[in-house]
Amino acid sequence: MNATTPDDLQARILYRDGLILVLDKPAGIAVHRGPKGGASLEAGFSALRFGLPRDPALAHRLDRDTAGCLVLGRHHKALEKLGLLFKQGKIGKTYWAVVEGAPQADEGIVDLPLGRLDATRGWWMKVDPQGLPAETHWRVLVRGDGRSLLALTPRTGRTHQLRVHCAASGFPILGDPIYGTGDRDARLHLLARRIEIPLYKNKPPVEAEAPVPEHMQAEVAALLGGLGAE
Repeated sequence: MNATTPDDLQARILYRDGLILVLDKPAGIAVHRGPKGGASLEAGFSALRFGLPRDPALAHRLDRDTAGCLVLGRHHKALEKLGLLFKQGKIGKTYWAVVEGAPQADEGIVDLPLGRLDATRGWWMKVDPQGLPAETHWRVLVRGDGRSLLALTPRTGRTHQLRVHCAASGFPILGDPIYGTGDRDARLHLLARRIEIPLYKNKPPVEAEAPVPEHMQAEVAALLGGLGAE
């Protein structure tokens, strides 16, 4: 499936109104074109105008290998509002991750600052006492045989935060070739499952939930007893 075709992009809309779109981003494609070029999700955003004169634009980022809820602003004022909400930490984000092993407790907080690994590794990150503050709340949804399903809530938005925090805590995300034990052909088992956006005054937050992507369904379904694709 070509994730940037008009039909596929439109089929991936989880929520749409006059200000925003929430897409179900597929894993394995960058959200925007990098310095080396290559395919990107935003290359197909012209299919998401729905009568407006300009393409929608990214309100935030997801890693290439992460699937799930991606928020777009449909015009400049919407992007300004979304940018402020993200900056103020008012947008609720919940990720699902299949991890190797299991935390001993049922929930907790990882509070470890992060910095760049080195100048030659692009955006690869490491725990760094001199780095930027980074905090992740985690909760065990279910434990299985050697693996667990966690709900992760980042309270900051650092690059690769969830991946580094899980690995540093002893439960790396399954299929992570950088911070875990996955090889180059592995698929990262990380999903931006749910997002809550307090966009309108005197109205409930906009909510969207992404389905479990195909490459995660077997593991999630096994852990949840067959309910993983719901």
